[in-house]
Amino acid sequence: MRLAFKQVAVFSTEFFRHVNTDWRHIIAHRHRIGFIGAGNIGGTAALLACVEKLGSIVLFDINQGVAKGKALDIAQSLPIQNISSTVIGTANPKDLAGCSVVIVTAGIPRKAGMSRDDLLDINAKIMKSCAIMVRENCPDAFCIIITNPLDAMVWAFAKISGLPAHMVIGMAGILDTARYRYFLSLALKCDPCQIQTLVLGGHADAMLPLPSHTTVAGIPLQHYIDTQMITWPEHDKIVNRTRMGGGEIVGLLENGSAYHAPAAAALQMARSYLFDERKCLPCAVYQDEILGVRDIYAGLSVVISGNGARDVIIPTLTADEEEQLRTSLKGVENLIQQIKPHVY
Repeated sequence: MRLAFKQVAVFSTEFFRHVNTDWRHIIAHRHRIGFIGAGNIGGTAALLACVEKLGSIVLFDINQGVAKGKALDIAQSLPIQNISSTVIGTANPKDLAGCSVVIVTAGIPRKAGMSRDDLLDINAKIMKSCAIMVRENCPDAFCIIITNPLDAMVWAFAKISGLPAHMVIGMAGILDTARYRYFLSLALKCDPCQIQTLVLGGHADAMLPLPSHTTVAGIPLQHYIDTQMITWPEHDKIVNRTRMGGGEIVGLLENGSAYHAPAAAALQMARSYLFDERKCLPCAVYQDEILGVRDIYAGLSVVISGNGARDVIIPTLTADEEEQLRTSLKGVENLIQQIKPHVY
């Protein structure tokens, strides 16, 4: 009789544990997500991954205290939010084994007065160790790189790790597009969620917002210009502010760089892969050849599915936009040439 009661009690516990669990939470238990770098972006992204119930979390950093401290803090916040997840902090690369997704944020952040390119030599060495770490411990993971200078870092990571090109991708275009949408919404006094647009090219000052592919509530941007709700000079200022968006935040913070928006952007990419959402997103993806530039990672629209980032979609561009994109890609090519000594 005592045994029967115990069995009922166990059944009741298991039943109520899953009563309020959505399907993603059930699937997420199969996923293990690794974050290399427990700084502001890594810690924020790890928390968001828990909140969105994407899977169990491994927060890695060479500074074990930082990794363990942030993991413990995140873990203690979960009961308050009624979230069940596992979060560990570690300095042992072997703990990354079995990760479905790895998000790399390791590297020094930009400081006031620094360009993204100034980070090249320092972060290239860090990227090399990250790539080897992934290759040795979780070679089947879908890897999302956030470290700057972004396009060159993704290229280096892919070459050093030896992972398939469609399994290595860089986070930049989603962030740049979000900035463009937000700044446009301020000028038009509308909800930024109603703005659909794209920013392509390298994650640098020559990135390419596409007004020809911009709509607000389904209406082309040109209509708002024709009706003088916004002028081209005002739009050009928005484009410039988008290109300098990261530097603006660096200047305001004085000792740090953006982290909330980059973390959210990386998680959108991870979700599309983990749940086979097949979202078309602007990301740094590999192209063997594009506009005369070969062997490059740069910002283009790509479909991210459970098979990785395979289907690149290049929108129809005006002659001026195509020339600007070529200029942006040439800038990325120059960075890749500078980083090659760290790779070969």
